[in-house]
Amino acid sequence: MSLNSGQWTVDSGRCRRGRKLRVAVLLLTAGCSLLAGCGVRFDMQDQPRYKTYKKSEFFADKRGSRDRPVGTVARGQLNSDKAFYTGKIDNPNPNAQVETTTDATGNTLVSSFPNDIDEFPIPVTQELIDRGQERYAIYCIVCHGPMGNGDGMVVRRGFPQPPNYHDDRLRNAPVGHYFDVMTNGWGKMSSYAFQVQPADRWAIAAYIRALQVGQDPDETIRMNSTGTLPQSGDTTHGGTR
Repeated sequence: MSLNSGQWTVDSGRCRRGRKLRVAVLLLTAGCSLLAGCGVRFDMQDQPRYKTYKKSEFFADKRGSRDRPVGTVARGQLNSDKAFYTGKIDNPNPNAQVETTTDATGNTLVSSFPNDIDEFPIPVTQELIDRGQERYAIYCIVCHGPMGNGDGMVVRRGFPQPPNYHDDRLRNAPVGHYFDVMTNGWGKMSSYAFQVQPADRWAIAAYIRALQVGQDPDETIRMNSTGTLPQSGDTTHGGTR
């Protein structure tokens, strides 16, 4: 009886030691797995890549940043409506010379406007003009002033004065000229293409026309395909897009 009891005690001890060993192995395995997961990543962020403008020895021009393949256009950026996206006529003459003059303050003034469209490519509505007034107050008023006289707050503090929208030269300028200047800049004015989307550039141009008409309500300035500024309550024009 005592022998059997002793044998049972020995076997029981071995079993306990075996269980402890298995638990230790499992814990060690789990720990190694966790450490491996935390210390090593095998995903997209670990793939070989170039930082923007980083030098590359792989390409002949040593540039890591690559140009788009010739003839490709990013999805949604075809911009096939030339008038809307450029303010220019179809098939513009690339050799047309722009005539310029210089005023007393040193501003280079455009006196001819080849290739610029003279009608808005979208309907001019009250909604469009209101949008233009809002965008004008954000991006333009600091230089051009609230009425377009070129007396904005930064000008009063010493910045060069821009041309007056109410000069005959700009009153008779085609609307495409305003869009072109906002898109590409001119003289001391830099491009606003990044800050102001094309539809908003046309809205600002429409508001500039409204400012010009406001200074001389009896004078008709071309605003849309009919050649007139929409009167109060006029709802015959479509949407703004």
